[in-house]
Formats: sequence, structure tokens, C-alpha cells
Amino acid sequence: MPNPRRMRSWRDRLVTHMRGRYGDRGASATEYAGIVILVAGIIIAIRALGLDALISTAILNAVNQVLGG
Repeated sequence: MPNPRRMRSWRDRLVTHMRGRYGDRGASATEYAGIVILVAGIIIAIRALGLDALISTAILNAVNQVLGG
């Protein structure tokens, strides 16, 4: 059976380490910029390939099926 004192000590060291400089404090501006660039690229690709009308029609058909219309 593990020693409870050793387990508590290990857990405390781990929590201290995670809250220190290695802790995740949220996304940085670079990560947000990357997401914006990725979404913009997807939108541009959809528009360039002419898929916007196809997607709109598919969504409209799905909504009509759900609403029974």
C-alpha cells in the first residue's frame, strides 16, 4: 500500500509545478491570430470554390426537414 505522506508530497510538488511558469494561463495573442487566419482561410476557400451557395442550400433543406416544411 502506498505511503499517504509520500503521495501527498508528490501531489503538492506536482500542483506547485503546474501553477508555476509551466502552468497554462490561457491562449496567447499568437494562438488567437492563428485561429483567425485559419478561419479566414476556410471562408476564402469556400467562397473561391463557389461552395457558399451549395452550403446555404443544404442548410436550408436541413432546416425545412426538421421543421417539416
